[in-house]
Amino acid sequence: MSLVKIFSGSASRYHAEKIAEEYDIKLGDLTLNKFSDGEMQPVINESVRGEFVFFVQSTFAPSDNLMELLLMIDAAKRASAGYITAVIPFFGYARQDRKDKPRVPISARLIANMLEAAGVNRLMTMDFHADQLQGFFDIPVDHLRSEPIFVKYLQSLDPKTFDINNVLFASPDLGGIKRARNFGRVLGREFVTCSKYRKKANEIAEMNVIGDVEGKDVVLVDDLVDTAGTLCKAAEVIMNKGAKSVRAMATHPVLSGKAYENINNSVLTELVVCDTIPLKQESPKIKMVSTAKLFARAIRNTHENRSIEALFELD
Repeated sequence: MSLVKIFSGSASRYHAEKIAEEYDIKLGDLTLNKFSDGEMQPVINESVRGEFVFFVQSTFAPSDNLMELLLMIDAAKRASAGYITAVIPFFGYARQDRKDKPRVPISARLIANMLEAAGVNRLMTMDFHADQLQGFFDIPVDHLRSEPIFVKYLQSLDPKTFDINNVLFASPDLGGIKRARNFGRVLGREFVTCSKYRKKANEIAEMNVIGDVEGKDVVLVDDLVDTAGTLCKAAEVIMNKGAKSVRAMATHPVLSGKAYENINNSVLTELVVCDTIPLKQESPKIKMVSTAKLFARAIRNTHENRSIEALFELD
């Protein structure tokens, strides 16, 4: 069987190192050269001929991260790699998945086309903004989910401060109902949702809670947190409806604008995020959990032609 080789882009090296450690191999030798004008040239410093090659790189801003990934894929293809997988823990531009107004791009589909044109054979990612993005690709997509990681975190909390038998999951908007339902199904709990109205992007005009939250330890779940305006507003509305506590769990910590300020000044007990994007600063209310073990197991199962879905089975 061909060997597995894991390489990292510059934006996700902190993540790739942990994945390689969990897989029990050394991270592949790759150098990123830059010309004086910023043009990039990744150089793979070892043979990949006929091998299973995995490139770890999240495509959060700036767009150089995406360009670097495309160039690494092209370099491996031209070096006769046997099978190339793009491991993109956070898939950028996923929010632009449809034409919601005239004369706008479907950016997520464009990124999919670019990855396939570069020569990737498979995509591995975590918590797409919408599940249907898998249909944008004509190659296999391994869509990993964060529920097992977050549920285990909740189970590890001190029962004196968090009663898992009193938990109620909530979605900060109508688009996240399926995600909240999935969390509820895992632990056999109910869920509620928030209905919001926006006048413009990143600005909420009105929000209401649909469901009874009185006396409950509420956990808000979402795929990503950007400015944190929605999460913090939802937490405030839920507490005003009589909840005992509110904490949030979001896979991808984009955390732009006044996000840290919003979170620190909010009624949230804590915000738990995954390490798909590095934190820009520390916050007493933000806790990061690792996804490295899950990605390492997914890479192993891919290489050995074993089930990916089996990774999400919980007791």
